[in-house]
Amino acid sequence: MVEYKERCMVCKKAMVIIKSRRQKAVCLACQFRGIEDKPITDPVFKELFDIEAKLYEDSYFLRDIKAKYMRFGSLSEKQIEVFKKVAEEESAKLKKLAENPPKPKKSSL
Repeated sequence: MVEYKERCMVCKKAMVIIKSRRQKAVCLACQFRGIEDKPITDPVFKELFDIEAKLYEDSYFLRDIKAKYMRFGSLSEKQIEVFKKVAEEESAKLKKLAENPPKPKKSSL
């Protein structure tokens, strides 16, 4: 799969790595502005989206699902189920990285 950089469609300043042909070129700062504009009033979704900010930073999918909720006001059962599954997987990856940080690479100068 090809990855390339493109300027953010909103701010036109930051560069975004595009990994899919369907992905929109929107930087993290602009996405977070759109996601966190409105408060979530539904207690079920408030609990669902109450995960670490680092998970949102690392996963375009999680940000996209939250943006869809903010836009449409609800999610399907499948979307909720997959959001929970991906959030758990990403959280496990973060914990694993915290326990075993990667070793620094030796430079060959």
